[in-house]
Amino acid sequence: MTPWNTIPELVRSAAERYADTEAVVEGRTRITYAELGTRVERAAAACLASGVEVGDRVAVWAPNTLDWIVAALGAVSAGAVLVPLNTRFKGAEATDVLRRSGARLLFVTGTFLGASYVASRRRAGGAGAVGETEPGAGPLPVLPALDRVVVLSDEAPPDFDTWKDFLAAGEGVPGSEVTARERRLTGSTLSDIIFTSGTTGRPKGAMTTHAQTLRAYETWVDLAGLRRSDRYLIVNPFFHTFGYKAGVLACLMRGATMIPQPVFNVDTALANIAAERISVLPGPPTLHQSLLDHPARDAHDLSSLRLVVTGAAVVPLSLVERLREELGVGTVLTAYGLSEATGIVTMCRRDDPPAVIATTSGRPIPGTEVRVDAPSGTPGEVLVRGFNVMRGYYADPAATAETVTEDGWLRTGDVGVLDAAGNLRITDRLKDMFIVGGFNAYPAEIEQLLLSHPDVTDAAVIGTPHPRLGEVAKAFVVRRPGSPLTSDDLIAWSRREMANYKVPRSVEFVRSLPRNASGKVLKGELRRRR
Repeated sequence: MTPWNTIPELVRSAAERYADTEAVVEGRTRITYAELGTRVERAAAACLASGVEVGDRVAVWAPNTLDWIVAALGAVSAGAVLVPLNTRFKGAEATDVLRRSGARLLFVTGTFLGASYVASRRRAGGAGAVGETEPGAGPLPVLPALDRVVVLSDEAPPDFDTWKDFLAAGEGVPGSEVTARERRLTGSTLSDIIFTSGTTGRPKGAMTTHAQTLRAYETWVDLAGLRRSDRYLIVNPFFHTFGYKAGVLACLMRGATMIPQPVFNVDTALANIAAERISVLPGPPTLHQSLLDHPARDAHDLSSLRLVVTGAAVVPLSLVERLREELGVGTVLTAYGLSEATGIVTMCRRDDPPAVIATTSGRPIPGTEVRVDAPSGTPGEVLVRGFNVMRGYYADPAATAETVTEDGWLRTGDVGVLDAAGNLRITDRLKDMFIVGGFNAYPAEIEQLLLSHPDVTDAAVIGTPHPRLGEVAKAFVVRRPGSPLTSDDLIAWSRREMANYKVPRSVEFVRSLPRNASGKVLKGELRRRR
């Protein structure tokens, strides 16, 4: 059992227990846990003032920043269900999640990675508005449920609110009202909806409660050995369970200091590790490989690093050995999880040998069961049962029934093998998913986006090897007859219409796609062509 029933209880507990400990470092801004608690309470009061009720969905579309932490925890403390949006989304992609989640309030950054989120939101239309037309696209859906958009900046368009004005509106709400709202929440209250794509290409929102989240990540911090003295560089995006839950919430549990990094840049990471004496650095293997191979690595003092947790892709044994030998990292762990299981299913233990850490994702965390739907020692679909299995997909009972069996087993869609010691090794993906630099890419979703191009009549996507990113998308496309569309044209269009990790790096035009008798594309045949 965890010491907290809800996330706001965790926030208040951290503010009291670690009051004078540095909580968040963002450039020149440094705040303690007591100050973080005050900011979160102020944000919760502002949510109450804006009419947020228990169970309302509140979305955050912003990179890893202090404001993201405060806005998200403030919304959850007010009883809202957090809906994090992928920072790589374009306007149409974000609008679809906002529409289907029924989000009433949206916190949005100004500009990130050269894209104006505010402009994207304005193009998509707001409450009761008609969506404007983006270049090369049709009208975007309206969002009748969205009452308010808050820009996490000092400036905002006339129809949006600034972060400062939003917070000021909550100044008239007494602290007793915020506390009373928090006390209405229980462990079984929904805490978040994490949207994840499946084989149909349609994003589905995995619903998780406060109790599930707290239990899962109390386990995570115990297995990882997170400490109060740790300084944690959070590069994993907050819109992922790993960034938000194994990052922000884990630090709140142990009083570790958070140093959020908005986007992974190896030079920035090296500078942060040296300057802030970073001790904890989770992330995909590509992140750690980039650090090890950087030509200026030796110019930075990386001796403070002591804990690395990785996964989301194949982890070479050489990477584990190099982290230990070249950087002196004392603990390197691998793990496996998915949003439908609160982000964590299996994890290696600190005393596991390097070969186990590199070749498996460890054993089930306490309170969960993992089995493989195949004879012992042979690959089969991985099934999970336990406290960490989602409450279902939001507003999608049919998809929930397909994914979670009547006796509680979650069908992950991943293929794996269990060894004699119970360690899980993921060998394939039933979902056709591939991983681009730590981001899950789903072919069906990319195919659906490609098919919205007026000159594309059919499309299939596979993952192909890439020396730095692991895998990237390759598209096989059937053009409209007579179309002059080139591969460069389609790639450029894709960069405007979808998150960059989804964008095909190569396009091969074909007369038709190979299909079986039932009409299913033969992806195996396409992979042999790559």
